Amino acid sequence: VLTLIAATNLLDDSIIASVAAALRALGAGTGSPDMLAPNRACDIAFDGLPPAAAEAAARRATGSVPIDVAVQPRESRKKRLLAADMDATLIENEIVDEIAAAAGLRERIAPITARAVAGEIDFAASLNERVALMKGLSRERYFAAMRAIRPMPGGRALMSTMRRAGAHTMIISGGFRAFTGHVRAMLGMDEDIANDVEIHDGALTGRLVPPVIARESKAEILRETAARLGIAMSGTLAVGDGANDRAMVQAAGLGIAFRAKPALRDVAAVRIDHGDLTALLYLQGYREEEIRE
Repeated sequence: VLTLIAATNLLDDSIIASVAAALRALGAGTGSPDMLAPNRACDIAFDGLPPAAAEAAARRATGSVPIDVAVQPRESRKKRLLAADMDATLIENEIVDEIAAAAGLRERIAPITARAVAGEIDFAASLNERVALMKGLSRERYFAAMRAIRPMPGGRALMSTMRRAGAHTMIISGGFRAFTGHVRAMLGMDEDIANDVEIHDGALTGRLVPPVIARESKAEILRETAARLGIAMSGTLAVGDGANDRAMVQAAGLGIAFRAKPALRDVAAVRIDHGDLTALLYLQGYREEEIRE
């Protein structure tokens, strides 16, 4: 099935017809379009065409209109376990940079963060470097960064809808546990796993509490959680935005690069460049009337 998801109400009948015609021009058989949400999301079932060719044809047909395109098997679309990165995925911020701002260190730390999420430098080493720069920051100023958190649009609806359907939702983050716990509660999720900073005498020591969660450990946590819950990996969904999420996204049954850096966007099975987090529901075949906050 090929799914079209518009950032706003731009998905009209002419675009859907153009995509279906593009598939048929390459020899595919197509079913009738199935509207998941009026002017927002639509499924087109097809056969007789490789998935990559179908996706490429649909992207050409949609042109410059901000519409996301995804192709996946029709079977078992609804996932039972969702694992999400936090920074720039569930929230709009990079929390490390917000803490740096509270410490007056944003100009020194933000460039390191940007290089780390782009995959230009090792994530674990860069995180240790950034935390070391925060040595002496008071506990109060550290937690003050929580006030800057901006939830990503669609996050509450995504988590509420999946949990009502019986799915387990969790954060797996290379960020900090105090903040993942706050976001988990904010969005109504089941579980959060993240790093933690060492605090002594009311101030950061500049060290992380080992072990450090980084690229490979994220994928391993996903596998361990699926096994613990008795869920096959085909029933898992993972979403992130940066290089640190590559292994987790590639390990999941449905791996999604959300408004992602090229290091992840170029290897993920599905990418969402325009839509908000409700796009993850449409990818699973949920309809507008099933989505609730």
